[in-house]
Amino acid sequence: MDELDSAIVDHLQRDARQTNRELARKLGIAPSTCLERVRGLRNRGVITGYHATVDLGALGRPVQALLSVRVRPSSREAVEGFQRYAAGLPEVLSVFVVVGGEDVVVHVAVPDVDRLHSFLLDRLGERREVSGYRSSVIHQHLVNPVASPSGTAGAP
Repeated sequence: MDELDSAIVDHLQRDARQTNRELARKLGIAPSTCLERVRGLRNRGVITGYHATVDLGALGRPVQALLSVRVRPSSREAVEGFQRYAAGLPEVLSVFVVVGGEDVVVHVAVPDVDRLHSFLLDRLGERREVSGYRSSVIHQHLVNPVASPSGTAGAP
């Protein structure tokens, strides 16, 4: 990753819908050079895809929560099995395997607190590998839209 690659990644994270020509103009390079660099970033696995950001409230899912889950037995098979199960649920946005008091943190978005309660009882509470869980309702959620390469965080 050189400075140009970093700049390309930065610009695409802010607006992935811009054309190659627009991106090249912003970077002060030829469109052919820009296209070659973007292809290289995709081929190297730096850019893994493009997506649309959505308003969860507009989708009827304004209540978000982080669910800290303990899985037993504490084995790779049990944790990975639960991870696959949770990732397949429509309420789930993200699944994180973590170290600490819990094994997995699940980020969910649901229509209301009653649905969150039902999710906890019906989806988590019924799983035999789940030995316990804690829920934290999210009041505000800010996301940094740009991830910088290591060593360049905070750089202008």
